Amino acid sequence: MTTPAARSASLLGLGPMGEPMAANLVRRLGSLTVWNRTPERAARLVELGARQAASPAEAACDVVLTVLPDLPQVDSLLTGPEGLLAGWRGNGVVDPILVVHGTVSPVAVREFAERLRADHGVRVVDAPMSGGVPGAERGSLSLMVGGDPSAVESLEPVFSAVAETVVRMGECGAGQLAKACNQVVVAGTIAALSEALCLAQRCGLPRADLLRALSGGLAGSEVLSQKSARWLSEDFAGGGSARNQLKDLVFAVEAANSAGAPSEVSELLRAQFGRMVAAGDGDLDHSGLIRTIANE
Repeated sequence: MTTPAARSASLLGLGPMGEPMAANLVRRLGSLTVWNRTPERAARLVELGARQAASPAEAACDVVLTVLPDLPQVDSLLTGPEGLLAGWRGNGVVDPILVVHGTVSPVAVREFAERLRADHGVRVVDAPMSGGVPGAERGSLSLMVGGDPSAVESLEPVFSAVAETVVRMGECGAGQLAKACNQVVVAGTIAALSEALCLAQRCGLPRADLLRALSGGLAGSEVLSQKSARWLSEDFAGGGSARNQLKDLVFAVEAANSAGAPSEVSELLRAQFGRMVAAGDGDLDHSGLIRTIANE
């Protein structure tokens, strides 16, 4: 087996998070293969030195990182003559590692990993991210990782290129459970700040002054730092979508119900973001929840 530093790597999915992650990987690893359903998204990465693959099979490296919305999208890249499984076989890759960076169901990814390991000898590591697009651009993400200890250890050169904090939480699925916990905190902070801003506005307090005051005290947070500009400009285009936030909260509630854990706050947040999506704002940044709260 090759050493961790020598393992070839690819990244599939060049969306708002995947594209800046790939840029950091090219800069810090020196080489990377990329693939995206819309090939044009790879143009900047090719200029940086990445190799663009025409299919998932061509991107079947020793380590394959996927930055996709949910597990069905990852699963769809596996089969057929242009799929990853055929690519790994054709490229003679022994002991491939498939990393799931998207936020998916903890139960589903554990079952997915067991199936790929038993049927195809593929080790799956789940490594959902926190830090948003700014963190992806800076290479300062936080990764919550689940998977075989030796597989996770071998990924250190790759993970250190995109993240400042990498914590192995346990076996595959544990990273997704940690991300579900993270998303409850993120969604709760957004909801609390949105409600506070609505209260301030109704009472005549300047929104900018309140945000500045909150940032210097116990209410300060990374959420406040990253989202303040959006609340001031009321520009909620792009960013982390409300639709994905809702998906993550559904996973959190499912995990809580399965474990018999409390979920009152998660249920409330799921309902709030559900109303935002139902109102047609699902593709807006999740900080746009303030619009939903303001209209209630």
